[in-house]
Amino acid sequence: MSAELVKTSVTLQAQLHSIPPVPWRDPHSVSPEELGVYIQTLEAACLENPRSADLRTCLGMAYAVNYDVYKSMDALEAATSLDPTHFWAQLKYGELQYRLRAVVVAERETAKAVELAENGWQLSLARKQLQEIRRLNRDSTRNVTWDKPLTMPTLVLSALMLLVFGAMTWK
Repeated sequence: MSAELVKTSVTLQAQLHSIPPVPWRDPHSVSPEELGVYIQTLEAACLENPRSADLRTCLGMAYAVNYDVYKSMDALEAATSLDPTHFWAQLKYGELQYRLRAVVVAERETAKAVELAENGWQLSLARKQLQEIRRLNRDSTRNVTWDKPLTMPTLVLSALMLLVFGAMTWK
């Protein structure tokens, strides 16, 4: 191992120890207090490094584990706007949309992640997520568009109600 590589490795390890280990591998094993401390640490790190898409992505994931959807969405949107070529930010933003069942947006965002994949592993993760989103869209979710006029159903319902009212008062 070269001396330059050792210096880089030591610097990376020092940076990694400043952020606690990732708690969302098993969200049920993390206490809310521990997660709150982790979120506070990430928020402080984001204030120190406001241009870091990695930190914003981690913060968005931590918020999602804490069931704080709006903050999670804000953090992940900030990460994707800071670095539009950041694979993990794009993938996790698509996953959040998928979990919220906004499948049209989730499909669009995950398709961007497929394009940003840098290796086979990332590509397989993004494709698997995209496949699941498309399956959900095809099998169980109805994307209803409210662009049809409701005049005729309203008139029919009103006529039926008048008929029932007339029949009840006839007696």
